Amino acid sequence: MTPIPDSQLLAALNWRYATKKFDPAKKIPATTWDALEQALILAPSSYGLQPWKFVVVTDPAVKQRLAAASWGQTQAADCSHLVVFAFQQDVGADDVNRLITRTVAMRGGSLAALDGYKNFMLQSLAGAKAGGTLDTWQSRQVYIALGQFMAAAALLGVDTCPMEGIEPSKFGEILGLVGTPYAVLCACAAGYRADDDKYASAPKVRHPAAELIKRI
Repeated sequence: MTPIPDSQLLAALNWRYATKKFDPAKKIPATTWDALEQALILAPSSYGLQPWKFVVVTDPAVKQRLAAASWGQTQAADCSHLVVFAFQQDVGADDVNRLITRTVAMRGGSLAALDGYKNFMLQSLAGAKAGGTLDTWQSRQVYIALGQFMAAAALLGVDTCPMEGIEPSKFGEILGLVGTPYAVLCACAAGYRADDDKYASAPKVRHPAAELIKRI
């Protein structure tokens, strides 16, 4: 892999903003979207357990219903693709076994050779569950995927808007997640900014590096 220039990365991140108004006529090309889906799949997670589900919505009628459950935010309806991020609740032994089996299938070796790692994961999950923090821990993994998705989109010239201002329970009902292990956490609209979105040219408001970064 050839690294991109530093300037290219910073240009993409400075270009990115939380898009307030999308152009509903502009759609993300299939090849570009395939790359963004791969960015989601490749996102890191604790132990590699991938405790999430990414629901990609392009159906206009469904997007309209989701927009109605987004406190009046039009991004959900006007974007090209809406990704709904859900985390897996009560992650446990079945999920650990599934990961171990997949690891052997992808890397070779034996299940027995991974017993130590398997038991370590099981103990960690059991401790979190006993302490009442398991679902909180797993839900935080989703934000790692969200950040990677937004950064990847910026590098590909695709606009995004992260959305926590939604009604998760209604989203779950609309998307058929009720009764499954997955609970909606947030969403991210993706597409292309409208020409008249005034926020596109507004300067970024960030505190100085000296206030945010401590070097030791």
